[in-house]
Amino acid sequence: MSHRQHAFALSYYNKSIGLYDATEARWAGQTMQADSPEQERALRTGYFKEAAFNGLLLSYTAGEPIGSLVGRLEKLIHCYEVYQQALAVEENTPDISPLAIDDWPGEYEECVQVISLCILLQRTDLLERFVRLIDNAGYAHEDTLYEDLLCKLLPGRGDIDEWYHTLYTPLINAIYADTPQASAALLKQYCKAWYPAFKGLQVSGYDSHLEIEEDDGNYVGYWAFEAAAIAFLYRIDDREVDSHVYPKDLVAYARTQSGSERQNDQ
Repeated sequence: MSHRQHAFALSYYNKSIGLYDATEARWAGQTMQADSPEQERALRTGYFKEAAFNGLLLSYTAGEPIGSLVGRLEKLIHCYEVYQQALAVEENTPDISPLAIDDWPGEYEECVQVISLCILLQRTDLLERFVRLIDNAGYAHEDTLYEDLLCKLLPGRGDIDEWYHTLYTPLINAIYADTPQASAALLKQYCKAWYPAFKGLQVSGYDSHLEIEEDDGNYVGYWAFEAAAIAFLYRIDDREVDSHVYPKDLVAYARTQSGSERQNDQ
C-alpha cells in the first residue's frame, strides 16, 4: 500500500488495524468499570464506535482502496446507532445526540467528517441514518456548515447564517464567495489552517504521529474530509490545494461515481 499521509511501518498498521477490528471480540464476556449497567453499556458501545471510526480513518491513511472503506463506513454508522441507544437509556433522554457538536470542536469535526465520508463514498442511505441521530437531538437548522453539507442531498434543510465554531469560517465563505477564484482560494486557505486550528482545543489525536513508537501509537490520520465534500458538492476548483490534510483522491472518486466534472477557473 502507498500511504496517503505520514509514513509508518506496515507492522504498525497491521497491529493497529487488528486491534481496532478485534475490539468487540476482546471485550466479549467482560465488563467495563461503571456505576451502573446502563453506564457500562454506554461506555462499551462508545468505545466500539471510537474503534470503528479509528479503523476507518487508519485504513484510508494507510492507502487501502477507496472502495474497501464502504464496509467500514457501514459498520461505523451502525455503531453510532447502537451507542446512541445505550446513551439514551443511561441519560434517560431518548433523542440525545451521540456527539455534542455545539460544545466540543472535536465532536463537531467528527460529525462533519462522518457526514462527508457518506457524501464522498456516495452513501446517502448511511447519511440519512447518521444525520437522523444528530437532528433528533435538536441540532437541525442550527449550523451553516452542517446544513450546507446536507442540503444538496437531503430535503428540508435549513438556510441559516450562523455556526458553532469559527475555525470553519473560511470553508463556509468558500461556498458563498462571489467568484470561482475566490472560492478556490478560500478552500486552500481553510486546508492550510485546518490542522493548526485544533491546537489547544483538546481534540483527540492531535500530534499523535509524533508519539508512534515502533508498532505502538494511536495515530490514524488527519483529514479535512469536510473540505473535500464541500469542494465536491459546490464544484469548487481544488487543483491548487496542496495541503496534506486534503483527500484529493476521495474527491476524484466522488466526481467519477456521480459523473460530475470539476469546475475550472474562469
